[in-house]
Amino acid sequence: MNEPVLTWCREHGLEVIRARAYRKNDHAWVEQKNGAIVRRLVGYGRLEGLASAQALVRLYAATRLHTNLFQPSFKLKHKTRIGARVIKRYHAPAIPAARVLAHPAVAEESKEALRPLQAQSDPVQLITEIRAAQAELGKRIDRRGLDGAHVPAAPVDLERFTTGLRIAWRQGEQRPTHRRPDRRRKPVPRRPSMLDDLHEQICAWLADDPVVTATEILARLKAMHPEKFTDKQARTVQRAVKQWRALEARRIIIEGAAVISAGLPSASATASAAVRPTA
Repeated sequence: MNEPVLTWCREHGLEVIRARAYRKNDHAWVEQKNGAIVRRLVGYGRLEGLASAQALVRLYAATRLHTNLFQPSFKLKHKTRIGARVIKRYHAPAIPAARVLAHPAVAEESKEALRPLQAQSDPVQLITEIRAAQAELGKRIDRRGLDGAHVPAAPVDLERFTTGLRIAWRQGEQRPTHRRPDRRRKPVPRRPSMLDDLHEQICAWLADDPVVTATEILARLKAMHPEKFTDKQARTVQRAVKQWRALEARRIIIEGAAVISAGLPSASATASAAVRPTA
């Protein structure tokens, strides 16, 4: 890319300079928009392939018009330093297209080409196009490396988008290109426990004496396997006892609910009894 750009600049008499190392503000007029516009729309996900490039072109084409034709911005007018204090004064907010039309150095031909473009552009249509392109990029980020097949972009549904604007404020602005939490696609394998071989024995102790404590169970395990169990395994036994009691409580609740449901009269029997005449 650098060689064609450098050749074009030299042909048009433009001087190409290099930025100083570790001086990011040398290109501040360009770099200042990376966070405010580019990263805010595209996010930080890695995009690869021609399909992603096409979605980016679609996004940038709509964003360019929406930003330059309908998004007002502040521009610094002057600043004054008084000791350690800096006082800044800004011009009134204006859209970039209005600044171009009001600037005396811009050729009249360029202004004539800009006026019909501004009159024909629809901000709602541009926002809808931006959201559709972001949705396409979000899918590309989620499925990166899974398949390289090109999926045609979904058509823009302007009516559906405008209908959803009434309730869009409830959830805030959610862009599909923003960084998403890492979702594990594989099930988490269960780690083996030192109590697996003694699970039936511990369950039998708890069934015989439900109020037995984890400390007493650990004492029995130390007596049976002194080379395997010490006081360091107290927390492990406590977790196992807690899990068993939770399962047992759930079983009792479910069985009790089934017994109660079986003892209650049915809805039809209750209705017939309600309308049965008395002697």
